[in-house]
Amino acid sequence: MTASIAHNRRLGIIGSIVGLLALMAAILPQWAIPMVAPPPPVDQVVVDTGSRVKDRLVARLKGVEYQAPHREPSLGSRLHGNFSLAAITLGLLAIAFAVFSVIFREEKLLAGVSATLGVCAIAVEVSMFLIGILFVLAILYIVSNMLDWF
Repeated sequence: MTASIAHNRRLGIIGSIVGLLALMAAILPQWAIPMVAPPPPVDQVVVDTGSRVKDRLVARLKGVEYQAPHREPSLGSRLHGNFSLAAITLGLLAIAFAVFSVIFREEKLLAGVSATLGVCAIAVEVSMFLIGILFVLAILYIVSNMLDWF
């Protein structure tokens, strides 16, 4: 007769739940935040940016140091920052639960799921950051070509 051994799964299950929350915190804000706190209209952003550039140029021509007015971050940017921090923190916590699950010889499938969800949540956050950097570089490239700097 074969004896069945009951494997403890507590850390793996907790890690999988935390990993799922991390993945949700990484992906959900991309669609939910614009509905909760819509970004300002493009024409308003262009006008604000133009006035800041004009003020900076006037200060430079006068030989005065430009003092940028203090701007309060919008609700959308605060929410996005908080969700990003939560996603990375929960992702690392899910990976830690996976490591402890393996150390305590729990079921490896749940440890793998926990680690995979944590790594995916961190990868989504890093990829969004890299996409933002690529957009900024593309805009700088277009502007520099228009001004014939390169």
